[in-house]
Formats: sequence, C-alpha cells, structure tokens
Amino acid sequence: MIEEIKDDAGTRMGKSIEAMKQSLSKIRTGRAHASLLDHIKVDYYGSEVPLAQAANITVEDSRTLMVSPWEKTMVQVIEKAIMKSDLGLNPNTAGTSIRIPMPPLTEERRKDMVRIVRAEAEATRVAIRNIRRDANSDFKELLKEKEISEDEERHAQEDIQKLTNHFVEQVDKLLAEKESELMEI
Repeated sequence: MIEEIKDDAGTRMGKSIEAMKQSLSKIRTGRAHASLLDHIKVDYYGSEVPLAQAANITVEDSRTLMVSPWEKTMVQVIEKAIMKSDLGLNPNTAGTSIRIPMPPLTEERRKDMVRIVRAEAEATRVAIRNIRRDANSDFKELLKEKEISEDEERHAQEDIQKLTNHFVEQVDKLLAEKESELMEI
C-alpha cells in the first residue's frame, strides 16, 4: 500500500516535470528550433491539427526556420496561423515554402522571459509539493485506519520528502538551464 502511494506520487511528479519541459520549450530564446512551433494548430480540411502534421519543419540556420507544407494550398493557412500565434514571428513566403526569421531578443524582453520561466518553475514546484501533501495525507489516513504503524508512516513521509527534493532539484536545474539560455546573446 505504501509503495503504491510512493509510486503514484513519483509518477505524478515526473509528469509535472514533463509539463514544465513542454512549456519551457515554447519560450523562445532567439535561436531557431523546430519545437518552437509545436503548439501551433492549423485548419486542415475542417479540423485543427498540429502544424507538424501539415508541414515539414526544419532549422535552416541558427536564426531561421523553414516550413514546407505537404500541400500548396496550405501555405497561406500556415502563414496566417504562425502570424496569429503569440510568438511574435513574421513568416516570409517563398513559393511553396515559408521562411521564419527569428528576431533577436532585446534585453528587456529577455528579462520578461526569465520572469515567465521563474513563474513556470514556481508553479511546477507548487504542483510537486501538492503531490507530496496528497501522499502524506494518504499515509495519515492509513495510520488512522490502523493499516500501518507510526514508524511506517514516518518512514514513508521521509521517502516522499526525498522524492520531492529530487524533483524540486530537477525543476531548479531546468530553470537554471533555461535562464542561461535566455540571457546568452
């Protein structure tokens, strides 16, 4: 019973880290990378699909992305979707392909991005702590129902705290990596 609760907590904390990685990948650093466009959806014959399913996305150089739609008719739709996204990009259409230059980030914009990244990291830490709280309350419930002893409960809580510390360290590491990535020119 205790192991199940610990496993569940570990799985949920891992998912929180994955969600953080996903949202950090959307925050652009001035360098071109294909995952930047992952969250953009385009209208493909009446249904909303991710851009990657309607076009090939490649990195042309460190500051330029190239989007090659599978079909000619999708060029305008994809260009419009990129312009409407919250990324602040201005795509250039050249025949059947779309070039997306990455504008350099200003110092002020970099600091705003760092603030956003820190807020994201804190939200992930809070989520991890909430998972710890849930697991600890499950242990207290088991103790109350006399299914485990007080020693077992204390050891289980210590294990959950170690797990929590491990995942919070991962959050801090991801935060430091993203901050240094954002602040490099």
